[in-house]
Amino acid sequence: MAAIVFVYADESCLGNQFTDRASPGGAAGLIEHWRDSGWARRDFWIAEPATTNNRMAIRSAIEPLRALRHPCRVLFTSDSQYLVRGMREWVPGWIKRGWKRRSGTLENEDLWRELVDAAARHQLEWRWVRGHAGHPQNEYANFLATRAAKKQDESRGLTPSGFEQWLEKEREKGRYVEFMELAPPE
Repeated sequence: MAAIVFVYADESCLGNQFTDRASPGGAAGLIEHWRDSGWARRDFWIAEPATTNNRMAIRSAIEPLRALRHPCRVLFTSDSQYLVRGMREWVPGWIKRGWKRRSGTLENEDLWRELVDAAARHQLEWRWVRGHAGHPQNEYANFLATRAAKKQDESRGLTPSGFEQWLEKEREKGRYVEFMELAPPE
């Protein structure tokens, strides 16, 4: 059986409310894999100077799926209904119709196609979580994505994770004290 990898991803787009200037964006996330010695974690983040939340949501999935070295079983969690519903419900229909929507233009077709290609070698389960609802890994992904959008920088691949340090700082503020880092259920 392929290894189980947990991906928690989020996106950020600063200045969406403005129509007269660029909206810098970021996409980021946390990748977790259970080993006998505990969790192995890696982070990733990217940025674009002028983008949308929807483009960044798709990029938040492309980046980690491409970075995984081997085919894996991936439990992918995002607070983007656009991304999760897109991969669960819409993409199969678009493919059947030759990448066409029933009505109107298919936005972000280039990225959807990239994502389908990146996802092809993995066994994926797409999960949605409500954003800003206290899910530690999703909140951390949001932290990384917002930071990437503000700084306009990128990790250039997977980097050692700062999740544990971030979590400790959050716990000092009284947040996520009930979060237990247990082995995943079989």
